Amino acid sequence: MAISDPQMKPRPVIRQLDDAAINRIAAGEVLERPASAVKELVENAVDAGAHRIEVVIADGGKTLIRVTDDGCGISAADLPLALSRHATSKIDGSDLLNIHSFGFRGEALPSLGAVGRLTITSRVEGGEGASIAVSGGRQSEVRPAALSNGTVVELRDMFYATPARLKFLRTDRAEAQAVGDVVKRLAMAEPFVTFILRDTSGGDQRTTFRADAQTGDLFGALHGRLRTVLGRDFADNALPIDAERDGFHLTGYAALPTYSRGAAVAQYLFVNGRPVRDKMLLGALRAAYMDVLSRDRHPVAALFVDCDPTLVDVNVHPAKSEVRFREPAVVRGLIVSGLRHALAEAGHRASTTVADATLGAMRPEHSEPRVYQMDRPSFSARSMTFQAQAPGFSETPSARIEPAAVDEPNHLPLGAARAQVHENYIIAQTDAGIVIVDGHAAHERLVYEKLKKQMAENGVAAQALLIPEIVEMTENEAAQLLEIADDLARFGLGIEPFGGGAIAVRETPAILGEVNAQAMLRDILDELADTGGSDRVQSRVEAILSRVACHGSIRTGRRMRGEEMNALLREMEATPMSGQCNHGRPTYVELKLSDIERLFGRT
Repeated sequence: MAISDPQMKPRPVIRQLDDAAINRIAAGEVLERPASAVKELVENAVDAGAHRIEVVIADGGKTLIRVTDDGCGISAADLPLALSRHATSKIDGSDLLNIHSFGFRGEALPSLGAVGRLTITSRVEGGEGASIAVSGGRQSEVRPAALSNGTVVELRDMFYATPARLKFLRTDRAEAQAVGDVVKRLAMAEPFVTFILRDTSGGDQRTTFRADAQTGDLFGALHGRLRTVLGRDFADNALPIDAERDGFHLTGYAALPTYSRGAAVAQYLFVNGRPVRDKMLLGALRAAYMDVLSRDRHPVAALFVDCDPTLVDVNVHPAKSEVRFREPAVVRGLIVSGLRHALAEAGHRASTTVADATLGAMRPEHSEPRVYQMDRPSFSARSMTFQAQAPGFSETPSARIEPAAVDEPNHLPLGAARAQVHENYIIAQTDAGIVIVDGHAAHERLVYEKLKKQMAENGVAAQALLIPEIVEMTENEAAQLLEIADDLARFGLGIEPFGGGAIAVRETPAILGEVNAQAMLRDILDELADTGGSDRVQSRVEAILSRVACHGSIRTGRRMRGEEMNALLREMEATPMSGQCNHGRPTYVELKLSDIERLFGRT
């Protein structure tokens, strides 16, 4: 058997790749899927000053992408240059940090021409229309073309020149959905521009998205555009955001905590108008909602950070979806404080979708046969009816209605308490309908806000226990609690080691009254496990305070007097964020009288 000599291997030779290969390599960085191509072309249209942009796709963009705009256009002489790598009208190359446009790298058009069949037809004002084509990197001559104004870029058979890339694309439906998401994000960034998305798959053209140009001031235009893109429910339950700090300006809209999602799919972030997916910004958004949402719920928001372009680097990645701030801590603090201030200003307001969901749950299924009043009831139903009408009939304790004081006015936001049912739910009457309040959840939020206020001022007042309560636990659990003993002392919980794994509780927060110290410590341990040992003390303390507040709230099963119920309602109206409990669930449901009458067929 012959053994090859390693020294006989041919020496590698360095070669200069041709332009076609270079463009195909670049396309791999810029163009991941049809949605990436749509993003680049629509951004070019926006940079060209377009007021109307139409996108047409077929088969998820795999066989056709056509973007038509009414922008400034490209002259016939510049068309060949537009297809050259790193040729752009956006920058002169002298300052890569002072970027004022979407595009600036000059890679999109040559990359598209390298992987598909690309045609550009354009006309500048006062000039003649012209067209140029490139297929798999082979470029044609410039030809005259008929066009009124603007530019039409058509890409057919994407990745035909690199067929291996086609195997990594998803279904036509999934790719079309990704294209729609890109167009919607850019539509949010440009509310004064009309966006139209059409799909011609199967020979039938249908409009899948349309957002007409908005008018008015920026906030009004943005609100109208978000209503179109994200829906009426978001627009009805979104809070305007407007805050500034150290050269950074935060604007946009963020939804109430009770209008949340089960996944982070409706969080839209923009930096100087550019849609981005930035972990730091998403983390700041999450932190702002930390004490009003549970960990399995996610906020909904469209936020815009604007600053001097020199304060942010957008040239981090070829796709330009990531950014790097010169002062990230300032931006993070601005988002957290701006959102928390807006949430606090919202007062006790809860999402309108809470009432809609309640009414939906109360309506019978359409498949069920309608029951008429004249239908003869069953024997057991008739027996129960006769028994209820008999003198001395007594309801079961769980269904007993406690009458409330009626001297509270109905015109107040949460109305006047009329009854308590199932020893927890308060029924209040307003001028326009009724309000149903979860007494335990509402009081939990009120106690939490009081604890936070005391903490911010001078620490939570503590009450000393006459006899310390000894809580047995493992040595590891005891060590975890003793590690944060100083933090616990700040909100009125004094603990000391008592040998082995035992903890002696000597003080508890005065605002909570009599509490079960063992249950409270267990809850704190659970919170420490949930937060994963967060190094942000403030976040950890607020999370623990939220758990502690539950122990001081009105317990389900406790009957309340009318004065107590009305006092709770008035305190809710005066307390920020009382529309949801510490976990983001609604504390009350408001039902309009017209909706109630509709349930009973009285309209």
